[in-house]
Amino acid sequence: MSATPHPRPLAKLLSPGEWAAVVWFVGLVLTVLTRLQLPGEWEPEHVPGSQLFRWDGPVILGFATALTAVGCVLLPRRPLRALGLMLLGSLCATSQLSVGEIPMAQFAAVDVALYAIASAHPRRTARYALALAIGFLVVHQSYRLLRGWPAGISTELAVALVAVVAWLLGRSARQSQEHAARVGAQAERQAVTAERLRIAREMHDLVAHTIGIVALQAGAAARIVDSRPERAREAMLAVEAAGRETLSGLRLMVGALREGEPSSGDVALAPAATLADLDGLAAATTAAGVRVDLRWDGERRPLPPELELSAFRLVQESVTNVVRHSGAPSCEVRLAFAAEHLTVTVTDEGAGGTPAAAGSGLGIAGMRERVALLHGEFAAGPRPEGGFRVSARLPVPAYEEAV
Repeated sequence: MSATPHPRPLAKLLSPGEWAAVVWFVGLVLTVLTRLQLPGEWEPEHVPGSQLFRWDGPVILGFATALTAVGCVLLPRRPLRALGLMLLGSLCATSQLSVGEIPMAQFAAVDVALYAIASAHPRRTARYALALAIGFLVVHQSYRLLRGWPAGISTELAVALVAVVAWLLGRSARQSQEHAARVGAQAERQAVTAERLRIAREMHDLVAHTIGIVALQAGAAARIVDSRPERAREAMLAVEAAGRETLSGLRLMVGALREGEPSSGDVALAPAATLADLDGLAAATTAAGVRVDLRWDGERRPLPPELELSAFRLVQESVTNVVRHSGAPSCEVRLAFAAEHLTVTVTDEGAGGTPAAAGSGLGIAGMRERVALLHGEFAAGPRPEGGFRVSARLPVPAYEEAV
């Protein structure tokens, strides 16, 4: 099913400079409208300035628009220079309005620029931009007061307040972006760590099982090399095959570990093992000298890949422990399929259980972790009648029943 493209947010339809230009022209339109007698009004809201009646008004207004346009173009690359040009543009446009302050409509484009600078540039640049805008308003009003001209301090305070609010909104957007970037980087590092741990578990299971088989085959070959050289040769060939197969798998895993950013589940490892591979595991272990009786209960059916891999690794690790630690001549592997879970049980009749695996190493601990990741139940320990027993109950997702 194709993904439905998400519409772009309104703020992303135009660049910050383009938004500032739009706001500037909207401010010009509003300025003109407030100086005309509109239907239903007795008189214009503001007294018309020279920009509507003298030739120099439109010229200066055009010059102010040009300054603002250049500032809009420079805004992404030269933010402070762009802001300075836009402030000069607002001053030039105000000079033709016969007012004692820079109106909100002439300063709105500067507010947009303050937001853009605060949201896209470092804190130092953003602070310089705010200081430049507020300082410009202070200097403008101070100059008018020193010259004895009328000054609209109360209106200018509102203009300055809106500028500060625009700057704060920009800083908030910047902090949100930085937080999202930190969260994304942390999630990426966690994914890399989890993938490396997964590869390490696979490497442990692969090496431990192979070493156990190799030790059995090599020991058998050493005992019969004089009496039955052909069987000893077969055992050593089996050792060579197991070693080559393990070496190939280790090369793939080490290559994946050297990657800077391994992807979750997409690393070029050997094909993931499934329950169908248990027959080969049982045959190889039996050929090495420890008989594996594989029993299936219930109706066999495909399971999720991660569940099949975990079940296979549980059996592999348990059989490896039998081979290396128990001294038992055989073990029984039972897999019971039920509607909502899969039960894996491995038992042997060895003497004294598996002390090495019962410790804090990667054997029992690794199996317990695998089962915990699947929200299952795990138990391992000596049996009262002798030997050792490993049991895991793995929940099967409900949707798999319909597959």
